[in-house]
Amino acid sequence: MRQTLFLSPPSFDGFDGGAGSRYQAKREITSYWFPTWLAQPAALVPGSKLIDAPPHRQTVEDILAVANDYELFILHTSTPSLNNDIRCAEAIKAKNSRAEVGFIGAHVAVLPEPTLQQAPVIDFVCRNEFDYTCLELAQGKPHEEITGLSWRDNKGRVHHNPERELIADWDAMPSVLPVYHRDLKIENYFIGYLLHPYVSFYTGRGCPAKCTFCLWPQTIGGHAYRTKSPPAVIREMEIGKDLFGDRVREWMFDDDTFTIDRPRAIEIAKGMKKLKLTCSCNARAHLDYETLRQLRDNGLRLLLVGFESGNQQILDRIKKGLNLETAREFMKNCRKLGIRVHGTFIIGLPIETQQTIDDTIRFAQEIDPFSIQVSIAAPYPGTELYRQATENGWMDNNLMLSENGIQVSILRYPHLSADKIEDAVERMYRQFYFRSKPIFRFLREMATDRQMLVRRLREGGEFFDYLRERRQIARARQQEPQQQSATV
Repeated sequence: MRQTLFLSPPSFDGFDGGAGSRYQAKREITSYWFPTWLAQPAALVPGSKLIDAPPHRQTVEDILAVANDYELFILHTSTPSLNNDIRCAEAIKAKNSRAEVGFIGAHVAVLPEPTLQQAPVIDFVCRNEFDYTCLELAQGKPHEEITGLSWRDNKGRVHHNPERELIADWDAMPSVLPVYHRDLKIENYFIGYLLHPYVSFYTGRGCPAKCTFCLWPQTIGGHAYRTKSPPAVIREMEIGKDLFGDRVREWMFDDDTFTIDRPRAIEIAKGMKKLKLTCSCNARAHLDYETLRQLRDNGLRLLLVGFESGNQQILDRIKKGLNLETAREFMKNCRKLGIRVHGTFIIGLPIETQQTIDDTIRFAQEIDPFSIQVSIAAPYPGTELYRQATENGWMDNNLMLSENGIQVSILRYPHLSADKIEDAVERMYRQFYFRSKPIFRFLREMATDRQMLVRRLREGGEFFDYLRERRQIARARQQEPQQQSATV
């Protein structure tokens, strides 16, 4: 077995771009997801090492200090972080001349040829579901025999091997939790709406929903939800409890739609209750009252729900499959049952207007989830949104991040500029949170939990810094045309 390092490269300060983040960017408050996409192949490769640099504040110099200990380097990349990650690969190759360096992630899965042409330093990319591709690379199997691999031979020629089939037997996949325990410091991972410390991981892959913007199902995981059986998940939770004891306050099932198979979700929740563990998960706003009640009674604390927009026409365009009345009923049931909801929304979806933005802000205030996340529509390569944006000329540029890692809009519409989309993010945050209901919720939470008091005060400072940085980005954009006209 080759000495293998799985790496989420160093990046912007506070950049959540690792192999677990759905939107690779610096958040409004300190946020880091666990690097599940890297940890899963690391769990398959005996003797491998996982380094998740951003949450552990590791620099390129830190990586180079151990570079000579490995011969195979597998880096997770994303569309926003690709150029940064290429620079890290170049530094590794300069330090260790015998290193073989490859990339995994949604970007290279759909653009293997352009990626390899752009960066000669990259020796290979693993396409689609890459776990066993990584294992066979670590085993030293000849490149030409590894399905799902695009690679460069010693003459610089690029080869694309046949596709690898999606993983069917998820019960055979080893748990990522021992890798977390061995290589990561769980206290370095924060998500504003989850208890701290938390742990997130997948119990399966794939999502049957057809949302046009969603990255993983359209690039790697597919639309067939393939899962571990409830007994296998419960055994994994027993492993987690043995490894971490009482350190973990909340377990997050990060499957795209964990609750799509309701009987399975309930059976797993019952196992969590027997283990006296608290859980949260992703869900669609279609769950009925009885399912919600059973989940709550068995340890569910919070649901992460993508509402996306408060305008029905936009929801229909993006194939969300959600009716606003259904979402209202869902939220009413969650409030009745005492289940917290973190609602996610997206500004700039096709074809957004100032009116539809106002609809979304009003809708968020009306259904009033405990907390919200507001993202900018991001047309990642491989998604239907990317195809639509390319065909309709909606792409303003290809820079998804500002210089300090904050998400910016690369979409514009004939009646709505990128500036207006970005301004709406700050406006929505202000109009949602600067109301009496959210303020009272957070004050009550802080009054009853000292850890939460300290944490919310820190997050409050970070939130205002984030809004300030957004204003600075907007001012800089407004000044660009003036500076250009002054030089003409």
